Amino acid sequence: MSANFAISGNANSNQVTPAPTTNNSNGSGTISGTYNSTTKVMTYTSTWTNLTGAPLAAGFYSGAAGTVGSSVSGWALGSGLSATGTFSSSVTLNADQESQLLAGQFYYLMTTSANVSGEIRGQITATAQ
Repeated sequence: MSANFAISGNANSNQVTPAPTTNNSNGSGTISGTYNSTTKVMTYTSTWTNLTGAPLAAGFYSGAAGTVGSSVSGWALGSGLSATGTFSSSVTLNADQESQLLAGQFYYLMTTSANVSGEIRGQITATAQ
């Protein structure tokens, strides 16, 4: 198995499960980065545009597309955000989380005050380098 993977994913409101009750979002997002299966560290940059407001929270979840997953790790977004922005960080995965990531059962979710259960969601793909 390869030790290095490129990660990527596109997010929008259509992927949020269950669907937002106030789905007035034209928001979208992307995530890109790397995952090293030796160190178990995933380094990523997420960008978002046109959200209904600043993101309140974001994080990684384990779950297949179209399902409600389990929280893996929240992001420390900080303050001063707007409806468009960028966030970069890294997270260390355990063995179960790595298996889910490599099987395409890993996603990220962003919430806003208008959509507190999720405004945009994107499945993450890990491609061996």
